[in-house]
Amino acid sequence: MAVSDVSIANLALQKLGAARITSLTEDSRNARSINNCYELVRDRELRAHKWNFAVKRTTLAPDATAPDFDFGYAFTLPSDCLRILPPSRHGLDWKIENHGGSAAILTNDGDTLEILYISSVEDPTVFDPLFVDAFAAKLAWHICEELTQSNQKKADAFNEYKMAIREARQANAFENISEDAPEDPWLAVRR
Repeated sequence: MAVSDVSIANLALQKLGAARITSLTEDSRNARSINNCYELVRDRELRAHKWNFAVKRTTLAPDATAPDFDFGYAFTLPSDCLRILPPSRHGLDWKIENHGGSAAILTNDGDTLEILYISSVEDPTVFDPLFVDAFAAKLAWHICEELTQSNQKKADAFNEYKMAIREARQANAFENISEDAPEDPWLAVRR
C-alpha cells in the first residue's frame, strides 16, 4: 500500500478506534481534527531528530545586504528548512537570526556556505515506515482528547508513540555513518 497523508491519518484514527476518512478536507469531525494538526505535528516530528530521509544539502550564497553589526554576512536559509545542522567548517562562528524578514545564518565568512539541514518533507512516500508509525501515533495522541474524551486512550496513545519513536530513531541511527571517521592508524604513526 502506498503511503499518503490520508493513510497516515487513518492509521492515527485506527489507533484510537475511530472511523476512517477518505480525505483530510472532508466534512467530518475526524478529518477536521486531523487536518487541524497534521502539518504542525509532521514538522515537529521532522525537526526533533536528524531523520535520514529529511536531510538535504545545499550551497548558500551570501545575501546582498549585510547584518547591521557583529557579523559581516548573512545567508538566507531555504524555505523548507526546519532545522539547520551545524556547518561543517570547523571554527566557523555563526548564528541564526531574522535577517530581512527571513531566517538566516549570520557569519563573518563571506564565501558560499555549504549546509546540511532538516527539510519539511511534504511527500509521505519519502517517509521511513517506522517514522510513519511514530508520526501516526503522535497524531493519535494529539487528536485523542477531542475524539474520545478518554484519558486512558490518550495515555495509551502516548505510550505507543514513545515505543514507536524509540524504534524509529534507533533504526535511523543505525543507518548513519559517523561524520568523524576514526583516524587511520597508518597516518597516526607518521605524526
